[in-house]
Amino acid sequence: MIFDILTIFPELLDSPLNESIIRRAREQGHIRIKNTNIRDFALDKHATTDDRPFGGGEGMVMKADVLQAAVHHVRNENGPGHVILLSPQGRPYNQAVAEELSRRKHLILVCGRYEGVDERFRANCVDDEISIGDYILTGGELAAMVIVDSVTRLLPEVLGCADSAEQDTFSRGLLKHPQYTRPREYAGQDVPDVLLSGNHAQIDEFRFLTSVRQTLERRPDLLPAVTFTPAEIKLLKKQGLYTEIIKQQAKKT
Repeated sequence: MIFDILTIFPELLDSPLNESIIRRAREQGHIRIKNTNIRDFALDKHATTDDRPFGGGEGMVMKADVLQAAVHHVRNENGPGHVILLSPQGRPYNQAVAEELSRRKHLILVCGRYEGVDERFRANCVDDEISIGDYILTGGELAAMVIVDSVTRLLPEVLGCADSAEQDTFSRGLLKHPQYTRPREYAGQDVPDVLLSGNHAQIDEFRFLTSVRQTLERRPDLLPAVTFTPAEIKLLKKQGLYTEIIKQQAKKT
């Protein structure tokens, strides 16, 4: 997969995109990342990428002609791509969106700044608009890094474990079960005996039930989107959890 990131601060992205799993994915050829400086496509000697908004108002607006020139450049280099504007006005980003994007071959991530971008750039060049949360950042660079990280780990062979990404929190709508490692006893608390039993069926059952309980306690808003198998429903009823799940699911109907 190719990630083209358009930004006026390319250096801001250099270190985070050259560490850990992303670095390894780049070295192994699973992904290619290029940071393109939008200022390189400015039309004046001052490399101006923004201007005052027509009609007045605070702040500056990124220029449509400069942004469009940058998009055309990376498209000429790497193909059409899917142009995403990182913006608080975009659709909310979640695991389902990450999975959707992971099926594409080329993402062009445009990092907005200041008060936003000229609407004509949005209308003429942008295929998608994404927000990583209901808060304001100084620019889209951090959001771009979130997308690169979350999409990369979904690509085949990147994590080196076939089902690792599938077991993550949010992958099926539930929070992940609690995790334990050595030492066996810590601060007066022991690792649950079932995890030491070697009985994989019981371990799977324990992890499923604790996953459901944590979701009920911490993120019940996730439950309306979760589908349970008949065997899982039978187990939830046996544990007295199914009635509460139905109540939470009914709140969204």
